[in-house]
Amino acid sequence: MSKVKLFIACSLDGYIATEDGSVSWLNDLPQFEEDASYDEFYQSVGVLVMGSKTYLQIVDELSETWPYPGVKTYVLSSKISRDDDLITSVNMPVETLVRKLKEESTEDIWIVGGSHIISPLINHNLIDEYMIGIVPIILGNGIPLFQSIENPKH
Repeated sequence: MSKVKLFIACSLDGYIATEDGSVSWLNDLPQFEEDASYDEFYQSVGVLVMGSKTYLQIVDELSETWPYPGVKTYVLSSKISRDDDLITSVNMPVETLVRKLKEESTEDIWIVGGSHIISPLINHNLIDEYMIGIVPIILGNGIPLFQSIENPKH
């Protein structure tokens, strides 16, 4: 059975984006030695699940080409309609999709998105591995990584 993995960065004060959804603050960081952890992680996954806001931000703002070549992507949306070899839009609760993928896939699943995607998975105990990078910046406000978590999780 595949594993469900959360690999995400947040600010010191727990935000993944500014109030308007911008992640440009990630580009303002000083450059450090090459960190191979992302490359290793990316090689370990074969399926990607994201919300519609993340999908639209990627295609409209962040990248001229799809940044996840070779990884089957599922976009949770009732408004986006796409179904091809690379990207499929689905209209169902994230926990339903992830349970289905976890049973059917032989490859690990990467969760990409905000708390609307992450929190239901935490509340249903569906995330197997958490890899959270803490970026040395305090945003003060914005979109939090975690919201509406029902019970403490270890």
